[in-house]
This record gives sequence, C-alpha cells and structure tokens, in this order.
Amino acid sequence: MSAYDVLAIGNAIVDIIARCEDDFLVAHGIHKGAMNLVDAERAELLYSHMGPAIEASGGSASNTAAGLASFGGRAAYFGKVSNDHLGNIFAHDIRAQGVAFDTSPLTGTPPTARSMIFVTPDGERSMNTYLGACVELGPEDVEASKASSAKVTYFEGYLWDPPRAKEAIRMTAKLAHAAGREVSMTLSDPFCVDRYRDEFLELMRSGTVDIVFANEHELKSLYQTADFDTALNAIRADCKLAAVTRSENGSLIVRNSETVEIKAVEIDELVDTTGAGDLYAAGFLFGYTSGKNLETCGKLGSLAAGIVIQQIGPRPQADLRLAAEQAGLL
Repeated sequence: MSAYDVLAIGNAIVDIIARCEDDFLVAHGIHKGAMNLVDAERAELLYSHMGPAIEASGGSASNTAAGLASFGGRAAYFGKVSNDHLGNIFAHDIRAQGVAFDTSPLTGTPPTARSMIFVTPDGERSMNTYLGACVELGPEDVEASKASSAKVTYFEGYLWDPPRAKEAIRMTAKLAHAAGREVSMTLSDPFCVDRYRDEFLELMRSGTVDIVFANEHELKSLYQTADFDTALNAIRADCKLAAVTRSENGSLIVRNSETVEIKAVEIDELVDTTGAGDLYAAGFLFGYTSGKNLETCGKLGSLAAGIVIQQIGPRPQADLRLAAEQAGLL
C-alpha cells in the first residue's frame, strides 16, 4: 500500500501579492507574466514600492500538494524554509491544508524565500522571487520512506536552479522508481526551460521523468519551435505521458498515439492566474492516482484551475472535492 498519492518537491515560498498597472511593470523593469529571480536587495526595493499586499504560502509544487489535499488526496512535501516568521507561516499553512511536511528548517540565514507577485488588470501575474532558504534543499532532506511510498513524485522545474536540489530530486526519483512508482515534473516557465532545456530533455528521454506538465509557451520553448503541433508530437515521443495547458483553449493530454482534448471550464471573472498550472496538476494527479481515465484526469485539472483563477492567491479557498462531486467527476 502507498502511504501517499503524491510527493511534491519544490521551492517553499511565501507569496506577497499586490495589484498594479502595466506601467508599474515597465517602470521597474519587470518581465510581465514570467518568474524573475531577484537578489535580496532587489527584493527589498520591490517590496518597498508595492501597494497593499496579501501574504500567502505559495511555491509551485506546494500549491499542487495543497490542491491535491483539497480533493481528498494524500500529499507530502519536501521544501526548505528558515526558522523565521515567514518560515513559520509556510509550515503552518501547508500542514493546515493536510499536507505532510517534515523538512527540517534552517537556523539563521538565508531567510525563507518570498515572491513579490504583481497582478495586472488582465489577471496576469509577474513574479519576482528571492529564493533564500530554498537553495539549501539537498540530499539530506530526502525522506526515503516518503519517496518510496508515494504513487507519484512531482517536482517543479524552478527547483532545477539550486544545484543541490538537483541531487535531491535525482535521489528521490531513484528511490521512487526502485519502488515501482512514477515521477513527474512541471516545466514551470519558458525562461526556466531556456536555462535547462538540454537537462529537461535528458530527464524525459532517460526515463527519470515519466509524466510532464507544461503550458503551450513552455512546450514551444522546450523544442524551440513556433508551431504547437510540432512541439506536441515531439513531447509525445520523449515521455510516457504529457498534459499541456492552453489557457482558455483548455488542455491536451498525449500518451503514445493517444490524444485527449479537454475544454476549459467556464468562469465568471478572471481575477488572478497565479497557481492555474499548479492546480491543474493537482486535479490531474488526484485523478491519475485514483485510477481515473485521462479524460476525467484532465477535467479535474481544468476544474481546479478554473476555480483558482477566480480568486486572489494560488491556494484553493473552495473545497475542491465538493466542487468535483457537484461537477459529476467523482
């Protein structure tokens, strides 16, 4: 028996979210819609210029873990925080959402990671992330029992930036595969793909990663093509299973010669796209680890993404299991 449905590994970050106009992004040299890595000095500067903000625990893979728990799935998480105010916030929030989180915190510096997220009127989010304690995640933080007992291990491409985290991910993947489990990743961001294209492709082609999550822009970046169909056929050949999101155009799931098309759910208002891909992965993986067919997995992902983009913040405020039951998916 598996102890967990999904073990998520990622950058443990506290999000600081504020609304702004597009002019603000231009004035401060912020790349719209991307995740920009910043140093401590830049983080302080941007924070000082932010308007009223909401603090919420975030980080891509931890959002996925929280979403899976909201569906009623069993989730665990590896991620590094420091023993400080923001670290305590992060640990409290993820545990309160039902996720097993036992990674030992750092004592002293660097401080817990934080991401200043600026949300423009079109709902697009631009992230400016100071990684802080995240870069200290290493092989010593791998809990072998969790790695071996989760049906699927899921990690974020963002975590490929700190070198020691790569060792931790490879170690976890080895333990997972030795126990007959599967490993999945999200490509995270087109700029992240640009930095690690060859390594990401090697992870897929070597079988280290079985399942890949990406959006349309990340997929095109991975294969350096402007043609979506070309990129889709390439990833079909490179990994066992891939789910590709296309915003309002829904998503496509490919496995060998099989293609499943999923429509986006209708929404009342687009408020904030933060966490859309993370929650899609949560719904999909909940369905996948529950033995659902690919169409139902995609619909669960689409439902979760559709719910989270109608609120501020990346963690679901609604009961996702109840929403799925009402939608006839469970």
